[in-house]
Amino acid sequence: MTTRKPTDADIDVHGLTHPGKVRKENQDHFLIAALSRQMRVDRTSLPAGLHLPVRSERMASLAMVADGVGSGVGEEASRSTLLAIAAYVERSANAFYTSEAEDGDRFSQILSDAAMQCHADLVERGASGPGRGRMATTLTLWLGLWPHAYLLHVGDSRCYMFRDNQLSQLSRDQTMAQDLVDDGVLTQTKAHRTRWANVLSSAIGGQEAAPVVSRIVRDWGTVVLLCSDGLFKHVPDERIAERLRTMTSSQQACEALLQDALDDGGTDNVTIIIGRTIRPADA
Repeated sequence: MTTRKPTDADIDVHGLTHPGKVRKENQDHFLIAALSRQMRVDRTSLPAGLHLPVRSERMASLAMVADGVGSGVGEEASRSTLLAIAAYVERSANAFYTSEAEDGDRFSQILSDAAMQCHADLVERGASGPGRGRMATTLTLWLGLWPHAYLLHVGDSRCYMFRDNQLSQLSRDQTMAQDLVDDGVLTQTKAHRTRWANVLSSAIGGQEAAPVVSRIVRDWGTVVLLCSDGLFKHVPDERIAERLRTMTSSQQACEALLQDALDDGGTDNVTIIIGRTIRPADA
């Protein structure tokens, strides 16, 4: 089996965002980037002007989904958070290149610090802006440092992994409903139907931010999906697994899952990122 890192040619990744069929404003944002000695943005819903120089060797991969909370300010919260996190990661990038034996604790702390700095900034902006109220957003971030990856999670946007023909949810929904499930008050089935299902217990800029960072081992052929709740409100895990099992490309799978969400009502903004490493002949 090859031990080399995936090159750009080995990576199939795509992202998209859609306002859905009910809401007029799209408060979601996403970002996909490759990191070398500098960051290169591959695809994003953020405004033009974020494109940075290209370098030849991919050192790490970055993907983020943010779902803004709050009428009129949610879009700004998700947009500013992704921009701030991207800048923070770029400033800290040297830590990702200096050691082959990854310092997991150091990387985890960098990501957690970035989330908490964004949280403090949003809280301050919400408090200082007249009539703006609280600005908040979810954040789900995937930082790939082959053969490991780091998942940073705040809120209820999700990260799934499809490996060995099995779908698993790597993130835990930070909602009041999930807290009640964990405490044994509600069953998982009932939790989805309660009013607490959409109440965040943790968010960037919210009453509380409790970032969770996990270290994951991955291999060739692993598929990763990041999404906002506009997807899994309408598309069950079984359907997501089937789409990933039969995917012909990341773009095709993103578009198929988006259509599934829209066909079921599309009551919320939908954002999806799918990425996979395509197993080369020598792997």
